[in-house]
Amino acid sequence: MSFTAWAHSHARSILFLLGTLALAGAVASFSLPVGLFPQVSFPRVRITLDAGDRPAEQMTVEVTTPVEEAVRAIPGVRNLRSTTSRGTSEISANFNWGEDMVSAMLQCQSQVNKILPSLPSGTLFEVERMDPTVFPVIAYSLTSDSHSLIELRDLALYTLRPALSTVSGVARVSVQGGRVEEYRVTVDPDKLQSFKMTLAEVASALSASNVLVAVGRLEQYDKLYLVVSDTRFRKFDQIEHTVLRSTPDGVVLLDDIATVEHSAEPQWVRVTADGHDAVLFQVYQQPSGNTVEIARGIKAKLREIRKQIPDGVKIADWYDQSDLIIASEHSTRDAILIGMVLAAFVLLIFLRDWKVTLIAILTVPAVLAATIVLLYVLKMSFNIMTLGGMAAAVGLIIDDAIVMVEHIVRRVRGMREGDPRSRVLSAASEFTNPLAGSSAATIIIFTPLAFLSGVAGAFFKTLSLTMAASLIISFIVAWLAVPILCANLLKRKDAEVEERGRFTRRVHEVYRENMQRLLRQPRFVIIFLVPLLLIGFVAFKNVGSGFMPVMDEGGFILDYISPPGTSLAETDRLLRHVESVLQETPEVQTYSRRTGLQLGGGVTEANTGDFFVRLKPFPRRGIEEVMNDVRDEIEKHIPGLQVELLQLMEDLIGDLTSVPQPIEIKLYSDDEQLLRTLPPQVADTISKVRGVVEVKNGIVPAGDALNIQVDRVKAGLEGMDPEAVTKALSDFLTGNVTTHVQQGPKLIGVRVWIPRDARDTMRNIDNLLLRAPDGHLFPLKRVATLIPLSGQPEIMRDDLKRMVAVTARISGRDLGSTVSDVKRTLTKSGVIPNNVLYTFGGLYEQQQIAFRGLTIILIAAILLIFLLLLFLYESFRVAFAMLLVPIFAVAGVFFGLWVTGTEFNITSRMGMTMIVGIVTEIAIFYYSEFRSLPASDDRLILAGINRMRAISMTAFAAILALMPLALAIGHGAAMQQPLAIAIIAGLIFSLPLVLIVLPALLAIFDPKASARSHL
Repeated sequence: MSFTAWAHSHARSILFLLGTLALAGAVASFSLPVGLFPQVSFPRVRITLDAGDRPAEQMTVEVTTPVEEAVRAIPGVRNLRSTTSRGTSEISANFNWGEDMVSAMLQCQSQVNKILPSLPSGTLFEVERMDPTVFPVIAYSLTSDSHSLIELRDLALYTLRPALSTVSGVARVSVQGGRVEEYRVTVDPDKLQSFKMTLAEVASALSASNVLVAVGRLEQYDKLYLVVSDTRFRKFDQIEHTVLRSTPDGVVLLDDIATVEHSAEPQWVRVTADGHDAVLFQVYQQPSGNTVEIARGIKAKLREIRKQIPDGVKIADWYDQSDLIIASEHSTRDAILIGMVLAAFVLLIFLRDWKVTLIAILTVPAVLAATIVLLYVLKMSFNIMTLGGMAAAVGLIIDDAIVMVEHIVRRVRGMREGDPRSRVLSAASEFTNPLAGSSAATIIIFTPLAFLSGVAGAFFKTLSLTMAASLIISFIVAWLAVPILCANLLKRKDAEVEERGRFTRRVHEVYRENMQRLLRQPRFVIIFLVPLLLIGFVAFKNVGSGFMPVMDEGGFILDYISPPGTSLAETDRLLRHVESVLQETPEVQTYSRRTGLQLGGGVTEANTGDFFVRLKPFPRRGIEEVMNDVRDEIEKHIPGLQVELLQLMEDLIGDLTSVPQPIEIKLYSDDEQLLRTLPPQVADTISKVRGVVEVKNGIVPAGDALNIQVDRVKAGLEGMDPEAVTKALSDFLTGNVTTHVQQGPKLIGVRVWIPRDARDTMRNIDNLLLRAPDGHLFPLKRVATLIPLSGQPEIMRDDLKRMVAVTARISGRDLGSTVSDVKRTLTKSGVIPNNVLYTFGGLYEQQQIAFRGLTIILIAAILLIFLLLLFLYESFRVAFAMLLVPIFAVAGVFFGLWVTGTEFNITSRMGMTMIVGIVTEIAIFYYSEFRSLPASDDRLILAGINRMRAISMTAFAAILALMPLALAIGHGAAMQQPLAIAIIAGLIFSLPLVLIVLPALLAIFDPKASARSHL
């Protein structure tokens, strides 16, 4: 008994098993994690170092270089990149893809800890690994006209954060903005001097008066008591009545020399939302969290605790990642449903039987459901890649069912003896080998993709795995389930339907006549191939190239930087104008702004920060057009403010890979002066290239500084050392948070300070009176000199070499042609001397890495296809002839991309690789029919006639099934649009290539077949 016969004898159990898998997939779809991106561990560790205030050059020598050398010794480190500023340094260690990043992070921590004793005293460091969870998944703003920023921050910290942290899948909730409450003790300098006291003594007295400490234990009356000394401040007026000094004349109280008031900590950051000062709280998910469920849980929790939120407080969401995910799910669902309906329409036209149409269409949801089970087992998630892979696989899934159904229908209608069930069984058994070979041709294409690394591999491995799983399951369903269903549903009257109509017969006659002419002189097939290759070559030279597909995510990031050293107040004034631009842009729904902070939570200088702008739902203008308008308005009306506009995915990938800009020209030199003069010239040169925007020369000076140089000898003559002078200055200029007062769940700091008008100018600082240990007073200018310093530029290093990176973004052009023009312009201008090494980094470098990997994969796929064909037919000539067909189809792919204006990027290259397998699959259908026919003079033509309907059905059904993706219907579809366009273009050209070119090639390469084909 053959396996097919055995399978049909167990039809009920097989159908039950497949039905159970489909049902399990439907159930698993509700518990599968949902996120925007695949769960990817990017091979990058970020080390942040803080060594106090010291010049960038000194920081580089004393801190950055030793840490770089220590980290460079870790196995797996591919390259290092560092940025050193005044007192701070950030080092990015990039590892090889596939490394265990938890282990890599721990090794980085260990290496820094080893050399920490040799670094300057007080050096602090932080090590973190990068993954997509560094960005929030949902974020809200708190604004109010009746409540202070202190109250709003307390509400976020002590009411909202604890409640929201309990939502399943939440890693942490961060709070940005607002004001931190403190008690301000403002000391009158004259009264302080009259009592011959210092700020340090006032602070010490306050600290000593606010104590809670265990002083011992007491055992009495069979009990053990803990003896606690509790002198804490419990009322506000207790602070004012703190005893500072006791003398024979009485006591000196705090309110004798100072005023105490409710205040807020000095603030060097500013946060707004929709034009109002705000507090933001941002929710971050765990790596395995479900973004959609987290968003639902957060919203439900906010409704639950609504009564705890005071009247007059407005809570608004300004970012919700689940919106894009849900929209992508809906667009995937719609794409699948539309594709199924269109494919069913094709089947009905060709087969004219609703039963077989239903059988073929039912395989799609069954296969997708079973694929979800596999995703669940492999601990994968629903994300923009897996959903896109499932939508793109619909056209290929239905192909397997179509060819099996078509073959069964043709055999059932073509044979008159025997009952329909036996005919179905015979047809299924006969078609097993062609179906297996053709399915293998498509599936093995995905094998090399498992070895793709880099950003492309991180994102597209999940897509390729999803599609490969779908195709494997599709083969099993088409091989087993489809024949079983056909055997049970097709009756005798279905077998009596006329196989060929008038139109079909006419098409076959035309095909036969033309193929007879061609096969008499098969070399004339070159007449078809030369124009195709020429068109493909022209398209290849003219099609634009990119990296990742551009997708309208419904919002964008606006990074900004005002001139170095700009105060927080002045930066805020400039940004109010930016907010006016956003408010006047009709597509903008809401926005939030951080100054001195970043969306990811990092603290920056007061002149830098970012906006997150959320756009209204469709219909509206495209996001690129909106971003260009906003950029133009800012550059026109707010000179001096540099901005970068980019979508969230681009910003996220840039932060994860430390290469956020598309264009990055890295200039290397040990000549510090050259690295200061050359980058502006390079930036000015490339800014003239069409499409290049937001050009930055890479020189980032820090803000100005006031350097106080203490003369050790003069300080010694006054009875003080430099450390004592520094401590006194810190008390005067920053204040001394000497103690804390507990109030409910929070601690409120008590800051001892002098009035603002005594420290707000350089002259006031020069005249600050310091008290020596013997009690005499002297002005600071007697022992120190104040020297204003202009900001030093940050120092960038790449693999231990000094480097400056000139960066730019692109608008209205593709990446490949723009960088080519940039290279041509730099070479022609000669602006970069011969002794300066320069390379291109940024997303362009990532594109080139990805393209090299995909080229190798394409070659590997072609070799695997050739090996498969050789295994199936054991003929080099036949295998080579059949391999030429998909290679010629690649020319059609380039033509399709060129005509539709689609970039040649990672996604379209994957589609091009897949078309090699798909066209080979169709070619196998043809050649399997050719081999099954008895020897005759017109066997090549007859094989084309017999397979014409199946090949046409698979091509048209796949094209129509992919059409919703190709038209980018719905959110998220744009990510897979280039892949769909590439496959559709290849399928369109596959029809004439398989039905016309392949017979001619077989006649050329296989003389025996050629001889038998002449009439």
